[in-house]
Amino acid sequence: RPTAVTTLRLRTERFAERYSAIGTVKARESVTVTAKVSEIVQQVHFDSGDTVAAGAPLVTLSQRQQQAALAEAQAAADEAERLFRRQRELADQQLIARAQLDNQRAARDAANARVAQIRAQLSDRVIRAPFAGVLGLRQVSPGALITPGTAIATLDALQRVYVDFPLPESQLARAGQGARVTGSVAGYPGRSFIGTVSIVDTRLDPVARAALVRADFPNVDRVLRPGMLVNVELAGSEREALLLPEIAVVQVGRESFVYRVKDDDSVEQIPVTIAARSEGRVEIAGGAAAGDRI
Repeated sequence: RPTAVTTLRLRTERFAERYSAIGTVKARESVTVTAKVSEIVQQVHFDSGDTVAAGAPLVTLSQRQQQAALAEAQAAADEAERLFRRQRELADQQLIARAQLDNQRAARDAANARVAQIRAQLSDRVIRAPFAGVLGLRQVSPGALITPGTAIATLDALQRVYVDFPLPESQLARAGQGARVTGSVAGYPGRSFIGTVSIVDTRLDPVARAALVRADFPNVDRVLRPGMLVNVELAGSEREALLLPEIAVVQVGRESFVYRVKDDDSVEQIPVTIAARSEGRVEIAGGAAAGDRI
C-alpha cells in the first residue's frame, strides 16, 4: 500500500536560535560574618534566617576590659585638656614659654587619640551586618569564645542574584549586555525565571574556549538560592529563516537530506544545509527554497 505522508510548503518565518547551558546561582553580595578579635560572646541579636538591614548589630562581645580602659583614657584626656587650657591662658599672659604650651598640646592630642583608639576597639566588639541581606544558620551562642575567622553566620543579598554560565566563543555575539536569558530549576518545575546578561568575562578558558557569562535575575521571593543549578537559555536576535520540523530531515553520516515533492507528485531526495536547530525545528541555509513542498 502507498505510505501516508504529510507535506508542507517551505516558507520564511521569524526564528531566534537558542543556546542552552547549565549555570550556577550566586548571591549579589555574599559573606561569612566573622569576628576581628578573640572574645566571649555576650549577646546574639539574630536568629537563623533573619532578614537584616545594613549596619544591624548581629553579635555583641564582652567589653568590660575595654570599657575600663576607656574610662581611664577619657579621664586622662579630660585632665590633659584642662592643663592645656590653663597653660594657654598663662602663655597668653607670657608667664610660660610657648614651647611648654606646645608640649601640652601634643600631650592632649595623644590622650584624645588614645580615647579614639579604645572606642575603635569597642566598636570591633559589636559585629554588624556589612550589607542588607538574609542570614543563614546561626553558628554561635552566648558564652562561646570566638576567635578571628570563627564563622558566626552567612549573609547573602538575595533580592537579585547572579547566574554564571559558560558560553562558547562561537556564540559570544548573542551575549550582548541586556540580552534576555530564561532559566529553570529542578526544584520548581514549570516555572521560568527571566533575567538579562549583565557582563561577559574578559577572558576565555583556553581549554574549553568558552567565556563565563553573568546574568542578573530578580529574586524577590528568594526562590533562587546560591549554589543552585539553573538550566539557562540564551536567545539570539530574531531573523527571517526557512524552517522545517526536525523530523523532516534525514541524517546520513554528515549529510542532511529532505524529500521534495515535484510537480508530478513524484518525490526526490535533495541535500540541504542546516544552519541551526531549536525547539524541534531546523533552519535551512541552502539546498531548498521557499515554496518547495517538503
